Amino acid sequence: MPILKPFLRPRDLCLPLLLALLAAAGCSRGTGESKAAAPAAAPQAKDVGVVTLKTERMPVTTELAGRTVAPVIAQIRPQVGGIVQQRLFTEGSNVKAGQVLYQLDPASFEATAASARAAVRRAETTLATARSVARRNAELVKIDAISQQVNEQTQAAAEQAEADVAVARAAEQTARINLARTRIVAPISGWIELSSVTAGALVTADQATPLTTIQQLDPINVHVTQSSAELLRLKRELASGRLSRGRADEAPIRVLLEDGSVYPHAGRLTFAGVTVDAGTGSVTLRAVVPNPDRMLMPGMYVRAVLEEGVAEDALLVPQQAVTRAPDGSASALVVGPDDKLVKRPVTVGRAVANRWQVLDGLQAGDRVLVEGSQRARAGDLVRASEVTPKAGTGAPAPVNGKGGPGPGPVASASPLVDAKIVR
Repeated sequence: MPILKPFLRPRDLCLPLLLALLAAAGCSRGTGESKAAAPAAAPQAKDVGVVTLKTERMPVTTELAGRTVAPVIAQIRPQVGGIVQQRLFTEGSNVKAGQVLYQLDPASFEATAASARAAVRRAETTLATARSVARRNAELVKIDAISQQVNEQTQAAAEQAEADVAVARAAEQTARINLARTRIVAPISGWIELSSVTAGALVTADQATPLTTIQQLDPINVHVTQSSAELLRLKRELASGRLSRGRADEAPIRVLLEDGSVYPHAGRLTFAGVTVDAGTGSVTLRAVVPNPDRMLMPGMYVRAVLEEGVAEDALLVPQQAVTRAPDGSASALVVGPDDKLVKRPVTVGRAVANRWQVLDGLQAGDRVLVEGSQRARAGDLVRASEVTPKAGTGAPAPVNGKGGPGPGPVASASPLVDAKIVR
């Protein structure tokens, strides 16, 4: 009986397994190609805060260091010598013009005045006698009862007696003046300083050391200096039309005290020097400031904020919106029409509170990035919401508490509120 061969051979068993592996590999490759062919996800817009720039009226001011000076100062000195009997004022008080301040011992001056009065009476008696003789001799000479020479002598004697009376009266007036000067009075009204003498002190006429000083304190002057370079810059800006200026009699100033507080009363500029100091290169300015409460005292250091002019169409950008490169160049991120950030080089001028004045690179209507610079870069797609910086801090805050558009900050007419120029 013949031997039967197996129906399946080993190679027949390997073929189906190979086909299965190839099919699995094809499926895996197809799945990878499908994933590669899927479109990439769209970039997500980033939330940022912006400020829309607009032109505004900006007072241009400058801060200048200065000192307060009393407008009228009177140093009290004796005009006659003597012993001080009394001091008749309270130190540090307000005195009136003509008020008696010191009383000197008048005894010797009273005696001199009495002697002068007696001399006047004697001279007047002599004059009366001389006039009587002159009148009689004038009649006698007409009838040749006396010589012409005798008549002329009597007429001259009468004239001499008149002159003696005038001299005696002048001496009497001098004695009265010196007697009156033993009462030292205030020549002006104002606030009086400490006394350098007490009762019993010996004083001399026109001595070098004053007895005391009187100063008028309301109003008070503020003397400041401005460099000639600043004056030239101001003239150039006025000539170019970048600044406009009001009338000279409308130049107000505000005063900053030594502790940084704002003095409550505004002053006005009354004098500007016409000569540059060769040593300092500066010009002296004088302002008059009301001082009803005597808060300002002579010699105090103050800073005067002077309004130089007005920029009618100034463009101001928050300081946190401007960044500077190591070379000093400034730039800002602006949201373009396609809601993408664009980096623009800018030129800034003065610092106005917590904002910069923009001279070039930006224009009204630009949306400048002020919040979100840490998470957005130039070229990024953003979703912008309007914010406004908090006054004085530079930190942005939502407009009207909603983050939506609203009225931006307005430059104040007072240079110390929103438009203080710092140089």
